[in-house]
Amino acid sequence: MKFQRMFLLLLAALIASTTSAQTAPSSNLYQQMTPDARSAFVATEARRIALSMSGSEYGFTPAFEAEIQKSVDAYAQRIGNNNNDGLGKRDVRLVFERGQSVAPTLIKVFKARNLSPLIGLYIPMVESEYVNIEAPNSVGAIGMFQFLPKTGKRYGLTAQELLDVEKSADAAALYIAGNLKLFKDDGMKEALALLAYNRGEGNVRRDLQSFVDNQNKGCSICALTAARDKLDATFQSENVYYVPRFFAAAIIGENPNAFALQMQPLSSYESKR
Repeated sequence: MKFQRMFLLLLAALIASTTSAQTAPSSNLYQQMTPDARSAFVATEARRIALSMSGSEYGFTPAFEAEIQKSVDAYAQRIGNNNNDGLGKRDVRLVFERGQSVAPTLIKVFKARNLSPLIGLYIPMVESEYVNIEAPNSVGAIGMFQFLPKTGKRYGLTAQELLDVEKSADAAALYIAGNLKLFKDDGMKEALALLAYNRGEGNVRRDLQSFVDNQNKGCSICALTAARDKLDATFQSENVYYVPRFFAAAIIGENPNAFALQMQPLSSYESKR
């Protein structure tokens, strides 16, 4: 009887194991998840990234999480496309290979300014995909952090020095630190500092005064995103996408295995010296 009972227990365990294997997802890859699983993954990881950056919980709205997911999907579609044909088209694997080479410098600089290294790692992903761009763009921005020369002068940098990754990273860190102080009373000051990096702090302050109130101040970045149709053309065509893209880049860079990227989380590439 004892032998028979053990046999039945083993048989039950085998059946349970087989059933579990048959019903479990075939892969943990984001690209192979169901739509609901993708949404849940993005929501969870966006909040984890925010917590790591700020030390506090972010209460993103479902609509804002959907904006982040759109950017995650756009990046994911570029993984393995074997394209190296310009910003916004390159194979994301190549982009993060470049990111690994500069990550130690970016981490060191932002930590030295007592800022989250995630901010330093993923601003240049959004701005330049880790290319130190020498030719000014349509508004004159240059370098990996895409500073305007006039902004660089605020931090004592010449246009040539903005092409020095370490110096431009330090200027970016100082700019972010200043905006964190400016928005210190907002629970999402990090997201607002990122938006200001792209839109300008004066514009963001004005936007907050116009569209954030007691009802929606729990997620100020969500409120501004929801009000996009009431904001100017630059916000609608560019600024509204900046923070979602930042979080999307961080989600992929910090969860490379979920996207079949052969690398460690980008924040782990810290200099040991």
